[in-house]
Amino acid sequence: MPDLEDLYREVILDHYRNPRNRGELDTPPAVRAEGFNPLCGDEVIVYVQLADGIIDDIKVGGQGCSISQASASMMSATVKGRTTEELRQLNRAFKAMMSIEPDPADDLSPMSGNGADIKLGDLEALKGVVKFPVRIKCATLSWHTLTQALEEAQATA
Repeated sequence: MPDLEDLYREVILDHYRNPRNRGELDTPPAVRAEGFNPLCGDEVIVYVQLADGIIDDIKVGGQGCSISQASASMMSATVKGRTTEELRQLNRAFKAMMSIEPDPADDLSPMSGNGADIKLGDLEALKGVVKFPVRIKCATLSWHTLTQALEEAQATA
């Protein structure tokens, strides 16, 4: 198992050192949302642009620990080009992997199942975070912020 943990650590460090989709989008047409974790000072800013129910473009910014910033990078790479329904499934699957129940207020629509059959790709590198409960908020901050951005985008559509 140490080899797998080393691989996961390398994936996290790669996303932290070389973040995907880093930057800003013009608002509008993109929507901007900010997430902040007061316990450790992590900040994530998500810019999302929807086109016909598809995440056409996404950019992330902010600052914080390697877990929060790597998670934001992984999340942005995973959701770009996906439909909002696929995003809901990914959100549920990620939260299930992080051993937390999805918050109904966080969900964009009701859906059956827990998302356990969804492939998360690089995001699976974060499953070791569950050993450190205080760090789960670091890993999920970008997902909460993306959900907030999508709710705002849908409200203004």
